[in-house]
Amino acid sequence: MYIVIVGAGDIGSPLVEIATESGNEVVVIERDEERAERASRQYDCLVLNSDATTKETLLDAGTDRADAIISTTDQDATNVMVCLLALELDVPEVVSVVHNPEHMSLFRQIGVNTMQNPQRLIAEYLYRAVRYPSIVDFMHIGEKAEVFEIAAEADAPITGKTLREANNAGLLGGDTLIVAVERDGDDGPELITPRGSTRIRAGDLLTVYAGAGATPGVTDVFGHFEDHG
Repeated sequence: MYIVIVGAGDIGSPLVEIATESGNEVVVIERDEERAERASRQYDCLVLNSDATTKETLLDAGTDRADAIISTTDQDATNVMVCLLALELDVPEVVSVVHNPEHMSLFRQIGVNTMQNPQRLIAEYLYRAVRYPSIVDFMHIGEKAEVFEIAAEADAPITGKTLREANNAGLLGGDTLIVAVERDGDDGPELITPRGSTRIRAGDLLTVYAGAGATPGVTDVFGHFEDHG
């Protein structure tokens, strides 16, 4: 791929490294001279020390033939301008970091794929590691829904029940669904596609969709009562 990356800061630099090491043709646009020089020394790519909010700079970077442009600066206003110009130049994939959650809808309205400020995501992940220690991993879907992994404890209400029985008992169904079951087998972990007859065992690692998020009422079903604050 031919990728234009705007910004060589804390977010842009690791992205440049990943993109170049993956064999992509990368052009970096960085307005700060020191950052631009550092990027040109560290990475096998073309670096332009210029302002990406001008169409001339984007054309110099080859956006007329780029497969994607990713804007990673720490200013949402700059990222919006870059994205608008990229859309005007018909770049197939336009992606941007968004620092202020209130600006997310603006980026989506103009047709830009967005990524919430990674620092905020890291902070949220660390908070949840303390607040909900039972959750192995998670991701947001929409405003409230989440998909997360959680282990079934021996004393959990769901342990020993089939998914059909759990549904009949009001433990699952509606906004809470088990979408995958990982279970230790003789030859290592085994991935099971859940069915109504699937019986949950203690120690099963479950991938769960929860429409209201990983609330204590949801994690209680799997025996993690410590998640109550």
